[in-house]
Amino acid sequence: MKTTAVAVLLLLSSSAWGLEGTPLALGETLFEATSLGTNQKSCASCHPGGEGLDEIAVYDDDQLKEMINFCIRDALKGEMMPLESQEIEAMFLYLRHSSLP
Repeated sequence: MKTTAVAVLLLLSSSAWGLEGTPLALGETLFEATSLGTNQKSCASCHPGGEGLDEIAVYDDDQLKEMINFCIRDALKGEMMPLESQEIEAMFLYLRHSSLP
C-alpha cells in the first residue's frame, strides 16, 4: 500500500522529473507528505519551517541520505528506501538546496 502511495505522489508531481516536476518540487512534496509512513506524520510535522535542520550542513551527502531514511523509518514509521531511489534523491536535493535553515 505504501508503494502505491509513493507512486501516486510521483505521478502528482508532474511526472517526477517533467518540466514542472523538478527534483526540488518532488522533494518538497515528499517532505510534506504523510504517506511515507504509517502514523499520518510528515517530515514537516517534525520540522515545521525547517526547524531542527540547521545541523544538516555537517553531514556529507551519503550521511544525509541515510538520516532521511532513518527519519522515514523511525519518526514516520515507514519503510526505508534504497539510497539511490528517486524519492531519497529528491528529498536530499530539497534539503540541500531549499531555503530551509
